[in-house]
Amino acid sequence: MPTLLLNDGTRTPWIAFGTGTALYKKDAADAVTVAIQNGFTHLDGAQVYENENSLGAGVVASGKPRSELYITTKLAALEPGETPTSALKISLEKLGVDYVDLYLIHQANQHVGKLKEVWKGMEAAKAAGLTKSIGVSNFTADHLKDILEVATVVPAVNQVEAHPYVWKSLGPNLALHEKYKIVTSSYGGLSPIVRGKGGPLDTVIKEIRIRLEKTRGSPVSDGQVLNKWLQQKDVLVVTTSSKAERIREYLDTENVPELTPEEVTLIETTGAKLHKRYFVRPSA
Repeated sequence: MPTLLLNDGTRTPWIAFGTGTALYKKDAADAVTVAIQNGFTHLDGAQVYENENSLGAGVVASGKPRSELYITTKLAALEPGETPTSALKISLEKLGVDYVDLYLIHQANQHVGKLKEVWKGMEAAKAAGLTKSIGVSNFTADHLKDILEVATVVPAVNQVEAHPYVWKSLGPNLALHEKYKIVTSSYGGLSPIVRGKGGPLDTVIKEIRIRLEKTRGSPVSDGQVLNKWLQQKDVLVVTTSSKAERIREYLDTENVPELTPEEVTLIETTGAKLHKRYFVRPSA
């Protein structure tokens, strides 16, 4: 499994199995077990998904040792008197583990006026050994600037909706990510072909897929073209499926030949012709 180096010196598998969206507030145990048994080692959860118990059950059922897995969870809105550390301790109980590998603030707009305080709480959770790395999710560049004013630990990851139809609009984020070596993590990365068929990318992806199939000598899917593009952008991809065949296809992306520099640029410039967001835009 190829990995990405985080700015704290740890490494994360480049692709994660997500337990939100289709599994939101649902029992994720079987899906997680299938994902692990077919090769996923990075599992992406969240308190707000309300399925951390079943994520943990799926890990146990898979038989995979904790040491061979990378587990992410995300902080929800804090209850009165609650801290990122106390909230994480509850998550660890539900997950059935002693620590997570990555802990993210899920939404900046759940902590209006308190982002700096919450970030210091994330740093405390890391210092306590409850998480190896800390980061954020759905943060705009302004949100990042806010916490960077007080951060002694720079966020390792910012998980956002990322695909060619929003890539241009992510410019301010990407500039900060590059400056502080924050890894961009993508959810909804396949939206252009799953939710946005009929857009300008359709023809481009088809042409690149045909070229890749000729080079590889075996089938390549449209999804693999997009995931390969994200991988070559050093993006941490979060994706999901209930089908073992689809899961194997996602993981097989690493075996797909690389896109040429011209193809990488073509996907980006074609995607810039349409600005389309498929998930709720984070509030500034």
